[in-house]
Amino acid sequence: MKTKRITLFVGHYGSGKTNIAVNYALALAKERPPVAVADLDIVNPYFRSKDSLADLEAAGVRLIASPYAGGNLDLPALPQEMYAVTDDKTLTAVLDVGGDDRGALALGRLTPAILEENDFECLAVVNRYRPLTGTPAETLEVLREIEGAGGVPITGIVNNSNLGRETTPADVLASVEYAEEVSRLSGLPVKMTTAERGVYASLTGKIPDLFPLDLQKKIG
Repeated sequence: MKTKRITLFVGHYGSGKTNIAVNYALALAKERPPVAVADLDIVNPYFRSKDSLADLEAAGVRLIASPYAGGNLDLPALPQEMYAVTDDKTLTAVLDVGGDDRGALALGRLTPAILEENDFECLAVVNRYRPLTGTPAETLEVLREIEGAGGVPITGIVNNSNLGRETTPADVLASVEYAEEVSRLSGLPVKMTTAERGVYASLTGKIPDLFPLDLQKKIG
C-alpha cells in the first residue's frame, strides 16, 4: 500500500484502531521518518496511544496527545501541538480518531487542512467480532456515521476481525468474506487484514495484504 503523508484510522469503539495506529506508526518509522502519532481518541477509549509511549519513543516516533485523552469531556480544544499534523509537512502522521461519530467530531478542526493538502488515507477499522459491527450492513451504517461526523472521506477498509489474544487463524480466515462484503457494499477496497503476531506466520500467503500486529498492554 502506497503511504500517504497522513493516515487516519477511524472505527467503532473497541474495533482495535488504536492498536493498529501504534503498530502502523512503528512500521512507518523504519521506512518514512520522522513519524508522529496523534491521539484524537478523547472519548473514553479502551486503549490509549500513551500505553505504548515507551515503544514509540524507542522507535523515534513522536506522540501527540490531548491532556484530556481518556476522559469523558465532550469536545475539549485540541492542544496546539496537534496542529503539527497539518502544519509540519515533513512529518509522516498517523491519526487515531475517536470511536464512532461522537469521537470523530474532534477531527473537524483538522479536516479543512487535511482536505486541502489532499495527501491522506482514511482507513476504517472493522471487526466482525465486536457488537454493532457483526454484519456488513451494521458496519456500513457505523462507517457512514463516522464519515459524516469527521468530514474526511473514508478511502479504504482495514479488516481487524479478532478476539484479542484468543484469536486463531481460523477466526481471521472466517472474517475475509465479511470484509469483502463490507467492501462491496461501501465501494471501498480492503487495504489490509491484520493478524496478531502469533498467528501471522500461519496465515501468510492465504490472505492478501496481511499486516502483523503486536497487541498493546494497557497500563495506568
